[in-house]
Amino acid sequence: MVKTVLDDFLGYLAAPRLIVPQGLRGEGLRGGGLLGRGGAGNGWSCWAAMTGLYLAGLLLLGAGLAVWQHALHLPGPDAFRAFPDKALVPLVILAAPLGEEAFFRGWLTGRPRALWLFGTALAASLLLGLVMRHIHEQIASLAFLGALVVGGAGWFVLRRRIAVPAWFAGGFPVWFYLSAVGFGLVHLSNYPTLSWALVPMILPQLWAGLVFGYLRMRLGLPASMLAHMTGNAAALAAALLGGL
Repeated sequence: MVKTVLDDFLGYLAAPRLIVPQGLRGEGLRGGGLLGRGGAGNGWSCWAAMTGLYLAGLLLLGAGLAVWQHALHLPGPDAFRAFPDKALVPLVILAAPLGEEAFFRGWLTGRPRALWLFGTALAASLLLGLVMRHIHEQIASLAFLGALVVGGAGWFVLRRRIAVPAWFAGGFPVWFYLSAVGFGLVHLSNYPTLSWALVPMILPQLWAGLVFGYLRMRLGLPASMLAHMTGNAAALAAALLGGL
């Protein structure tokens, strides 16, 4: 099973394409990496195999990057210190994976309502950043609220449309890799200072973005959310054992 999943994963990375996610209860991978429907449990087997490969990749990358960090005297990430102690577990293991998967990969199927929500969520995030930095604060605050309203209204109007726009389908490999790269780059914010030497330190998040993107397309958004929760739980456990 692990070899089958790995072969399918590598094949998908070589040529990302729009597919209909089978769900965690689907048949899993069959000949040539084709997905069937029905059956019981094989989707979960695919998820378990891919999540195991994901965690193994994190261990290998972590070991190599620890050497890089020590050699260049780079600061460590302080993402967990940003959360209150009592809220650390629910925010890191539940809230963050749900929100990040919805934002970075919820729209990868190309449905108009999902693309609309992503666009308005991106605009709202940028506006919220302006508010937090006190840049045109009043205007940005009103625009932020407007983006939320427009996002909800657009979702309602587009909720029954399922046809994927041609521009999205034609450029899907680009969107797939942009979602993974964007997911990696945003984690540079975990570091107190930025430098080019820190770029390799986001390789674990880039690896995660590729794995989660594959799981999202093969098995659905709940599968990528569960894998993300598992990875965050493992990272948090390691950080707590190391004294954060």
